[in-house]
Amino acid sequence: MHRALEQDRFCLFAQAIAPAAAPSGRFSHFEILVRLKEDGALIAPGEFIPAAERFGLMPLIDRWVVRKALEIIRRRDPHGRDTYAINLSGLTLTDESFLDYVRRELTRSGVPPSALCFELTETSAIANFDEAIVFMDTLRELGCRFALDDFGVGMSSLSYLKRLPVDFVKIDGSFVRGILDDKSDMLTIDMINKIAHLTGKKTIAEFVETYEHLLALRSIAVDFVQGFAIDHPMPFDIDVAVQENANAEILPESALVGSR
Repeated sequence: MHRALEQDRFCLFAQAIAPAAAPSGRFSHFEILVRLKEDGALIAPGEFIPAAERFGLMPLIDRWVVRKALEIIRRRDPHGRDTYAINLSGLTLTDESFLDYVRRELTRSGVPPSALCFELTETSAIANFDEAIVFMDTLRELGCRFALDDFGVGMSSLSYLKRLPVDFVKIDGSFVRGILDDKSDMLTIDMINKIAHLTGKKTIAEFVETYEHLLALRSIAVDFVQGFAIDHPMPFDIDVAVQENANAEILPESALVGSR
């Protein structure tokens, strides 16, 4: 991990988040995803993040992601017309110097803070509740937004949801995958969606992999969707025109079923 940071062997990908009601056309909301380059291959975060967390390196990786993402956004979207979601670990929330780091990088890059949406997992936000509140309130004053990731698999609570100043609630993909076959998953998503709306938050369903999943989520008024039925992760540090050409309209149902 240390060598990868020193040698700049991490890279960023981006995956679109689209309105469930109209998921085709030009995308304007993206989640930034980190990958590790090792011996010519790309290693997914599930393979290296557990080790980085175990050895306390996630704050360093999160800093690299923020700095690199802002450098790329400055080139491709200097006025911040789109939204870019950056994941943060629970360890980073406890790093007292990270807030100042984000402020410095925003100033250095010139990217409007409103272009950034930081994603915190439900579990990490609740486990570091006081730190999370201070962190969110401080950056929200600058114009940044927040999403609560993996909602529904941790210590879900309406009281926590009401107190956490987030703009989006991301419904965990484990529920989304089962909505076509398991009525309880559909009911769970419907409940989360209604609770989020009652507290003034928008919802994002993850792992939307088929057209049928999209239609089911649309039927219960989920706000946004993310997954292979909408867009595949693509390298973030590429020419804007190439990226926008790659963001083709959603495929017809026959082409989407079972696609990855």
